[in-house]
Amino acid sequence: MDIFEKVYYMRALVGVAAGIVAGFVIPAEFDQNSSIGVALGIAIVLYFISFGVAKSIAKNVPKDKRRKVATEGIIPFIFLLLTFMIIVYTALHQSILT
Repeated sequence: MDIFEKVYYMRALVGVAAGIVAGFVIPAEFDQNSSIGVALGIAIVLYFISFGVAKSIAKNVPKDKRRKVATEGIIPFIFLLLTFMIIVYTALHQSILT
């Protein structure tokens, strides 16, 4: 497994963790704007944490490929965050929604 695959899968797992955290943190009483703000805040914080981990994984990457370390795996991060946030939030608050 090369360095970029490790960064990709690490960022996907961080997206799952961010989605689970966001699903637990957002209460049912929040309006839509507050919920989006909380989810976005959690996403930004955990993305920067994953960026630090990715830099430590890819410390021997040449300068011309360092930008790829920052962007590798961002799409799975976003989609897994949204997917798991929706699943966890719905599972926790399904009695309120019906």
